[in-house]
Amino acid sequence: MLHIGESAPDFQDLRGVNGESYSLASFATHPVLMVAFICTGCPTVKANEARLVALQERYSAVGAQLIAINSNNPYLSYPDTLEEMTRRASEKSFNFPYLKDADGAVATRFGAISTPHVFLFDTTRRLVYKGRIDDTRDPAHATCSDLENALRDVLSGLPVKVPETQPFGCAIIR
Repeated sequence: MLHIGESAPDFQDLRGVNGESYSLASFATHPVLMVAFICTGCPTVKANEARLVALQERYSAVGAQLIAINSNNPYLSYPDTLEEMTRRASEKSFNFPYLKDADGAVATRFGAISTPHVFLFDTTRRLVYKGRIDDTRDPAHATCSDLENALRDVLSGLPVKVPETQPFGCAIIR
């Protein structure tokens, strides 16, 4: 499990739904990096897709970049094939890279346990927040936007007030 203050685990050659290959270095020009482990079929992820799109739209102008990684085994979960990921990203107008972690190794290095599970890294690529997006499965009823609060703290140069929360959703299928 990745701990607060540790460096972002490196990854190489993750294929995106756009056909390109990505590594951690692909995002070096972005001062803040949000990594969200998601999948295509989880109801909690589906409920938060528009929220992730809105976060990327709202904070991209200040250099924040969201990347989504799907680590589910597509042989055990058909909705998590690259083809289905591509369809879903197009259907929901994802404005961030959606990458396939084919063997689940990246999720293991991060310590991701569920979808969604988010990790926020500062300019030095040190982990400053990990956990849930919000405090409820239904974003319309959220009373605490944990990821966005942490993002605001980082962008303001402040320590993250709540650096860790418990993620919830669907288990990552390996």
